[in-house]
Amino acid sequence: MAEARGIGRYDPHVNEIDGLMRQTRLRRFVPRSRVRAEMSDAAALPADPDTSTRALLRQRDYLLFWGARFVGTLGVQVQAVTLGWYVYDIARMTHSIRESALLVSLIGLAQFVPLFLLTLIAGETADRRSRKHIAMLTLGVDIVSVSVLLFMAVRGLHTLWPIFTMAACFGASRAFMSPAVSAMGPMLVPRPLLPRAIAWNSLAWQGASIAGPALGGALLHFSAGVAFGGAAALYVVGLLLLSAIRKSTTPEAQSGSRLELIKEGLAYVWNNKIVFGSISLDLFAVILGGATALLPVFARDVLHIGPSGFGLLRASPAIGATLVAIYLASNPIRRHAGRIMFAGVAVFGAATVVFGLSNLVWLSVAALAVLGGADMLSVYVRQTLVQLVTPDAMRGRVSAVSGVFISASNELGEVESGAVAWLLGPVRGVVFGGLGAIGVTGLWAWLFPALRKADRLE
Repeated sequence: MAEARGIGRYDPHVNEIDGLMRQTRLRRFVPRSRVRAEMSDAAALPADPDTSTRALLRQRDYLLFWGARFVGTLGVQVQAVTLGWYVYDIARMTHSIRESALLVSLIGLAQFVPLFLLTLIAGETADRRSRKHIAMLTLGVDIVSVSVLLFMAVRGLHTLWPIFTMAACFGASRAFMSPAVSAMGPMLVPRPLLPRAIAWNSLAWQGASIAGPALGGALLHFSAGVAFGGAAALYVVGLLLLSAIRKSTTPEAQSGSRLELIKEGLAYVWNNKIVFGSISLDLFAVILGGATALLPVFARDVLHIGPSGFGLLRASPAIGATLVAIYLASNPIRRHAGRIMFAGVAVFGAATVVFGLSNLVWLSVAALAVLGGADMLSVYVRQTLVQLVTPDAMRGRVSAVSGVFISASNELGEVESGAVAWLLGPVRGVVFGGLGAIGVTGLWAWLFPALRKADRLE
């Protein structure tokens, strides 16, 4: 999809050569030798390749990758749940509810700053070095970071600055992990299997996002130390699974300086207006509508359901997202992709408003599930677009740019939620954010008409 009109005009699976020719119109971004090689590979593909789930499950290295992604995400979720509860519990000893909510939201800021500063460098690194080795190194950093938190929890230390320091280390590791993992997945499956692999990747993420918060909440019943220890063990398992991958994950050597390659990646995303419009829509909608940072506040002081209920709240968006991902895995979007994505973001905002106004546990859980399912629609459209049309030699950089938008939406969304909650209170803050997400949806539909009119997602 080299141009804004591309999504409904060609099919890179049915007509590979035509698709590759269209993708290479911006010739400064793809070496000619690479284009000829991809055209040759496309011509050699069987007329009707096997794209079934059974064919995907025969890919040994992909299964190891999928397992590592699942347990790694599980560890991230357990750590996130525990860290949010741990900081809020410490803050409530000496601060009001509003001040404590703001402190919890600062975890997101501590993670975002190093992630923002390092992501573009990390993306360029993922296009030069072994992506498997980068992912293994970042998991090693995560093990060290969560071990420090484990030590603090066991010793009963209540100083906040070391916690925020470890959150910053975690953000730095995510900066390198995200583009490496995003670019590594497509290297482990044949191209015809890539759309199905993307759906399965989403299932790994969302499944772990369901189980992780629930597991974190259960472990918090024992202690924060036990929960941090569980996260460390999951990271170790993910590291072992990655080490067993045999296939080379080192991309084709790239010429040019680091700065030139980074500029190439930025320009590639900017010139694909549909991709740029979709990831920027996600950025501003989630910044305004993200209520995740305030879930400890709602669990403890609004709904009064404690750590187990907090785990349920954290898992609810992932439950809705997983149900949608399962449906999309067998019934992919074929028509009206742009409209579906805008509808998903609008529903996301509306469900956020419902959650903010709810005083009933079942309604809050249902609103969060709808929120997660709606968000999954936009995630699926965006990820499928980026992975299908981006040359492998540039996937690290493009994934890094996309990762900056995604991380900004998540981490800055937490800061925005905490700041608005501090000014207006947690309930009004969440409602304000949901209404803002609905407003952004209408504005982006007007600013990006090509994205609104995008049709086929194949």
